[in-house]
Amino acid sequence: MFTGIIEDIGKVIGVKKSAGKWEFKIFSKSLAGGVHEGDSVAIDGVCLTATKVENDTFYADASLETLKLTTLHDKKTGDRVNLERAIGAGGRFGGHFVMGHVDGIGSIVNIRKEGDSIRIDVELPSDASSYVVKKGSIAIDGISLTVNEQHANIITVNVIPYTASKTTIKEKGLRDKVNIEVDIIGKYVQSFVNRDQRKGLDMNFLYEHGFIKGD
Repeated sequence: MFTGIIEDIGKVIGVKKSAGKWEFKIFSKSLAGGVHEGDSVAIDGVCLTATKVENDTFYADASLETLKLTTLHDKKTGDRVNLERAIGAGGRFGGHFVMGHVDGIGSIVNIRKEGDSIRIDVELPSDASSYVVKKGSIAIDGISLTVNEQHANIITVNVIPYTASKTTIKEKGLRDKVNIEVDIIGKYVQSFVNRDQRKGLDMNFLYEHGFIKGD
């Protein structure tokens, strides 16, 4: 599991494509020393396993299914990526529950400055938007962000200067694609409600008892 607090911006320094997978070679001067063979590392929000570590680089394989469902299939040598190691037992939790299992690919539809911050509108896949709530959490390219506004499947996030300086989000432009992971808690709640509606547990019950808030 991850937290969405990016530890380093790495660089793709090699992509080896084969029939069943792509092998990525990632450079990270500040992170690679803390990555060991077999560790889970989120690369732009995608959970992969470090298969080999050499000095300031590590290798990770992405299956064809992972490539199909994420932006990793667009990565090439020289691209910069957000990196986060899986949280260790007893580690400090700073963002939200991020699994590294991308729900779909979003598209940036608007970028604007607001004071020192950057406001970004992202179009979500339609099947992911139902799990998003205003002021809730979402992971965009592995970055834990707060949903400030939501209109249908368009959400707005506010990126503060610190987050912009520590991630690749400031490098994004209009129509750029990003990995989206919705809050896992929302998925569990919806599954629980759908499964147990026959027992009288529904969205009205959750609203009446303070588990969710109205618009």
